[in-house]
Amino acid sequence: MRILHLILVFIFCSFSAQKSLPLDTLKLKEAKDMLADDYGNLYIYKNKDFSLTKYDSLGKQIGQMMLTVPFKVQTVQNPLSVPLFSENAQELKFVDQNMNEIQRVDFKQKFGFIKIAYAEDLQQLWLLDESTKRLIQYNFRNETIINSYPFDASFDDLMDLLVYENKIYILTRQAFSVYTFKFEKIFEAPVENGKRFRRENEFILVITNNTILKYIPEKEMVKIFQDPEARIVDKNTLSYFEIKANKLYLYSLEKNNEAQLQQKPEVPQKDPEQGTKQPEETPAESGSQQEKLEKKTQEIENKNPAESSLQKLIEDISTLDAAGN
Repeated sequence: MRILHLILVFIFCSFSAQKSLPLDTLKLKEAKDMLADDYGNLYIYKNKDFSLTKYDSLGKQIGQMMLTVPFKVQTVQNPLSVPLFSENAQELKFVDQNMNEIQRVDFKQKFGFIKIAYAEDLQQLWLLDESTKRLIQYNFRNETIINSYPFDASFDDLMDLLVYENKIYILTRQAFSVYTFKFEKIFEAPVENGKRFRRENEFILVITNNTILKYIPEKEMVKIFQDPEARIVDKNTLSYFEIKANKLYLYSLEKNNEAQLQQKPEVPQKDPEQGTKQPEETPAESGSQQEKLEKKTQEIENKNPAESSLQKLIEDISTLDAAGN
């Protein structure tokens, strides 16, 4: 009965955690990628016309940017400054909360061929220059190179780059790798259809087509969300998002955690009264010492009647002698 109750609670929490969001099916059908910021706004990128459109949580369009070449959205965690990188155009754009361009960094005049760029903050970029095989730390505000590291690696299907705490994170379609600045590989794990990174404080997440993985430093990759039927997945600090069957679904992190807690078996608590078990009382010894002696004598008589008769004869003779004297 207890197991049935847990199953019903889990099913209820799972269904209550799922919420369909109001976005037009046609918009989702043509979506190549989707990202969600911490305000619940959604960014839909279409490879068909290279457009990036921003919607609020009710499906209302906030802004749109029409691009002429393919661009990759790095992150939307800071909606006031969203970085977009184009390998074809060899440039990086920053757009504001209304999808207006506020900054453009052109790499063609200063570098060879930038395979991928990572915007660390509003001043510094990390660039992987394929022509010189170097990883470059670049301050784009004053156009100066801060550091340059040899990085002789070929990544034909390179999807994303991230630098954090003196570690270099590389994501391809089929693998996740971590390097030091000396180009020493300290971790590698296979992934399927890797797309991009997401950093939440000290945690590094890997987003794939239908799975979100968390990196446990130098140990393993842990799945924190997966739906084999999903076409696109993403998350913000409060929810998971997915596009499945051309519909957009939201899963609350809080409700998912509640469902997991409901599944955990309860640890039986000990009754304080049962915890201290009273020792059983030993029956008190009954009878006097004289009674014990008589009992023992009776046992001897029953065991050896001959010895008992001889003892009685000796006692009788002793009595007669005493009377004669």
